[in-house]
Amino acid sequence: METSIIILLIFHVYWCFVGVTTANPDAKRLYDELIKDRAYNKLIRPVKHNSEKLTVYLGLRLTQLLDVDEKNQIMTTNVWLKQLWMDEHLKWDPLKFNNMTNISIPASELWRPDLVLFNNADGNYEVTLMTKATVYYDGRVIWEPPAIYKSSCTINVEFFPFDIQHCQMKFGSWTYSGEQVDLVHINQTNGYIPVYGNNTVPYAIDLTDFYRSVEWDIMEVPAKRNVQKYSCCPQTYPDITFLITLRRKTLFYTVNLIIPCVGISFLTVLTFYLPSDSGEKVALCISILLSLTVFFLLLAELIPPTSLVVPLIGKYLLFTMILVTLSIVVTVVVLNIHFRSPSTHQMPAWVRRVFLHVLPRLLWMRRPKPTNLLDFHLTNININRVKQVHRPTTSSRRGFLLPLLNSSPDQIRKKKARLLDDYDLDQDAMETSGEDQHEENRIEYSNEPSLYPHEIKKAFEGLKCIATHMKLEDEEKKVDSKL
Repeated sequence: METSIIILLIFHVYWCFVGVTTANPDAKRLYDELIKDRAYNKLIRPVKHNSEKLTVYLGLRLTQLLDVDEKNQIMTTNVWLKQLWMDEHLKWDPLKFNNMTNISIPASELWRPDLVLFNNADGNYEVTLMTKATVYYDGRVIWEPPAIYKSSCTINVEFFPFDIQHCQMKFGSWTYSGEQVDLVHINQTNGYIPVYGNNTVPYAIDLTDFYRSVEWDIMEVPAKRNVQKYSCCPQTYPDITFLITLRRKTLFYTVNLIIPCVGISFLTVLTFYLPSDSGEKVALCISILLSLTVFFLLLAELIPPTSLVVPLIGKYLLFTMILVTLSIVVTVVVLNIHFRSPSTHQMPAWVRRVFLHVLPRLLWMRRPKPTNLLDFHLTNININRVKQVHRPTTSSRRGFLLPLLNSSPDQIRKKKARLLDDYDLDQDAMETSGEDQHEENRIEYSNEPSLYPHEIKKAFEGLKCIATHMKLEDEEKKVDSKL
């Protein structure tokens, strides 16, 4: 029994080792043939003659837009950099290797074009993950490594947050010139023959595996092949520049930035509707100014610190802050004028001229005609003459007040007009005939049944009108306070 178990274990171990060593022998033979037997050198450009030009086809697949840092002007992307070239040393006959047409070889063991991102922003110019490359029997090598690039991108914040940004990623060979390694976009070919007639590719970035960004929309992804000549070297150096047009999604900034700013700005108008007696006019203006200052500081944290252009929303906030500051100044002046009194201040002549003569003409306004002349009438009543003619008792005065105060407004207006006419007659009589003519006018008032002379009636009529006028003013103030 023990012998059978030992034999079974030995057989199992032998089978495992044999399976490992004999797994896919064609691939092992092909690998040894290409790398070891041919003494493949990954440091030498894979061409038959040194004068030949090697063409590298470049493509880009964008999988994710990680971040667009407006303040530091850096765009972070997750891409797959697809590269294709012909290697003359990696060709074989598929019939000799059991019809194997391709093999995967680590890219670190093959020659690779030294393509770098020229406008890099963090120092990682090359691909960091060395994945395997796929080699075909005709010498084609396809290598598509993933990479995370941080490229510099000039941010234009003039129309923030309704802005459109144009970022670019420039790839080229760091060592080889255009006579040694030519660079062509992978869609700029006819089969494997490069087409140089049009150097612009409208759809240059593959977006089939792209994860949508929550902040940006990709509008256009063209590419352009450029051939540049530098002052250091007589050779030309080709490069491919991928252009990415981004449009910002504005919902977040509209709800959290624009609507509050506009709403707070409109509150400035309400300060002029507050009554001057209220002590909150200046406090409201200062609160609005502080709120706008907070939004202005928040905007300064979002946009890059550039002096080339000022965003429109920044101009709007700055202009609004100036208006709020002016409203504070105007409010202080209004309150200062409101709490002045004739006993403490005297109106300057220029104020009377501007506000009573100049401005009414410009605004097509007329000065209201005086409707209450009883104040002027009462100030000119000869009280001493009334006292000398009649001195009624207290009971008679009380009897006169009751029917007078119970009069209707229409009766008061009629009596008011009659009193004014009679007053004019009295003045004319006093100027022409003296005391005798004035006594006749007073006798005319005594013809209608009354207990007191007409001077006292005039006084009480004036009191009645003043009381009615004050009641109307109180009612208007109550209505204004409710509104």
